[in-house]
Amino acid sequence: MAYDEVLAERIRELVGDGQDVREQKMFGGLAFLVGGHMAVAASGQGGILVRVDPAESDELTATTSATPMEMRGRGMPGWLRVDAPDVEAEPELAAWVERGVGYVRTLPPKR
Repeated sequence: MAYDEVLAERIRELVGDGQDVREQKMFGGLAFLVGGHMAVAASGQGGILVRVDPAESDELTATTSATPMEMRGRGMPGWLRVDAPDVEAEPELAAWVERGVGYVRTLPPKR
């Protein structure tokens, strides 16, 4: 399944076009990188992938619709998957994009 281009455009508008923002195809989707770190992506499996503070992962999966991201059967602390129906409304998508971008802005930029 290809990523949802409409969802990618919605993310693009929310992330903005700052000097440190770029897009890259990865994980079968379209990732939005800030300072060289992936903040959020339109997933090739539908919905979004979002980077969060690993210390908040358990709380977020317990209190929201997000689930831990798994790669090759292995959990990825600090990476969450949010299904498409849970980001259909703009406020929900904006909150996840803001969380992802906000977290990666706390990390040192990659060169």
